Amino acid sequence: MKVISAAVLAMALMFALAASMAAAQSAQNNQRADAMNMRLVGYSDLQGRSAFLPVIVEQHGRWIAYVGHQGGTAVNSLNGKSEGNGTSILDVTDPKHPKYLHHLATTGGALLTNRGEGSGALSVQVCAGKDLPKGDREKFYMLRSVGSETQEMWDVTRPENPARIAIVADKLQSTHANWWECDTGIAYINSGLPDWQVRRITQVFDLSDPVKPVLIRNFGLPGQQPGAPKPPSVRWRDGHGPFSTGPQGNRLYFGYGNLGDGALQIVDRQKLLTGPPEPTSENLLSPQIALLMAGKRQAVHGVYPLLGMEIADFAKSTKGRVRDFILIMPEAIENECREEPQMLIVVDVTHETEPVGVANFQVSEKSGNFCSRGARFGPHSTNTRLTPIYHKRVVFVAWFNAGVRALDVRNPFNLKEIGYYVPATNANTEPSCVKEDGKQHCKTAIVTNAVEVDDRGYIYMVDRNNTGMHILELTGSARQVANFNK
Repeated sequence: MKVISAAVLAMALMFALAASMAAAQSAQNNQRADAMNMRLVGYSDLQGRSAFLPVIVEQHGRWIAYVGHQGGTAVNSLNGKSEGNGTSILDVTDPKHPKYLHHLATTGGALLTNRGEGSGALSVQVCAGKDLPKGDREKFYMLRSVGSETQEMWDVTRPENPARIAIVADKLQSTHANWWECDTGIAYINSGLPDWQVRRITQVFDLSDPVKPVLIRNFGLPGQQPGAPKPPSVRWRDGHGPFSTGPQGNRLYFGYGNLGDGALQIVDRQKLLTGPPEPTSENLLSPQIALLMAGKRQAVHGVYPLLGMEIADFAKSTKGRVRDFILIMPEAIENECREEPQMLIVVDVTHETEPVGVANFQVSEKSGNFCSRGARFGPHSTNTRLTPIYHKRVVFVAWFNAGVRALDVRNPFNLKEIGYYVPATNANTEPSCVKEDGKQHCKTAIVTNAVEVDDRGYIYMVDRNNTGMHILELTGSARQVANFNK
């Protein structure tokens, strides 16, 4: 009896040790959530799809989230069918309980199995018809990219049942993030045209009547146009699209570059829209106010303007108390920091013909061992909605495996991190790999691709590695920096 008990005890210890080792292994590949001054409110798994971009819109008393996806396939939980990643549409009126309304799939066979730029429907923009000069006041419209080839217009008045109403552009070679001015209808569409010399340039469309798209012109940097000498690469300063201040500000801020060789371009919006459309070097230069090279090590993937900033430290100065800035974000590309360190850069554009870098912000790598935890580490994009709750006070930055970082931007010369949220990995999170000694080594880490806010103050972060969408709110001292009285 004692022998049997000892054997049973030995076996139990062996199983316990194996379980302990398995748990330790799991802990290496699955990370817990980490947060400061930010709290998780709600969550959607987005059907396990790779997410690129969220847009949040108030529609007839409901808050609707439109999420553009990168390539891949997943089962649509609403109908049980495997579908190519497209656009997820969710009701987030109750942020604690997001309700999945519809998945607007894409088609294309093998193309959809390729992860990355060429598939899915990664870009999405939505405008209310009442805001558009020629839109139906009762309707809502969605502009989205589809795969590498097409830009489409959809009627999403009933988000549960979208209807395509127009092809904006097709026969393209690449697509990326778009910008649509809802008050004017002017759209700046990231497209790849076969006769241009780089992968992506900007097509400017009049979409004031969403049913009848009108091309205004194609735009890029001199040397990218048809017939120009071939550049060093098709990714040579190719476009990531602009941030528009609309007719009131009359400025467009374009970011260019991929792995490096980036640039920030400041453009006179009116001259772009009314200048001669032929893509000669002279016509491409005509609306340009300034071009700031970001150097060989950094691209300019995202831009965020902070204009008319009153600097408290300059209150007693007779000049220069109010200044204009642009935050520029490169894009970390290589997993596990196998590239130059990527950081957010602050550019002073008060004298806009002579922009100058004045500050930077970096997430401390040591604070989370981010280079060794797997996936990309570095900035990618900011929120774009300029809600009074946050604008000129707090900017949220998607920092890939470091989650979302909340920055106090009231003094752009000295940005301060006031909060962050790094989600936990889950069963859907796709591993990220590096190659060492001819072998692939993979780790499971989140990859926060984009962040957006709504006019209620909620923050939405989406994951490139299939982890889903997390809905957050600020807490503690960070919440005091925002203005929830407006």
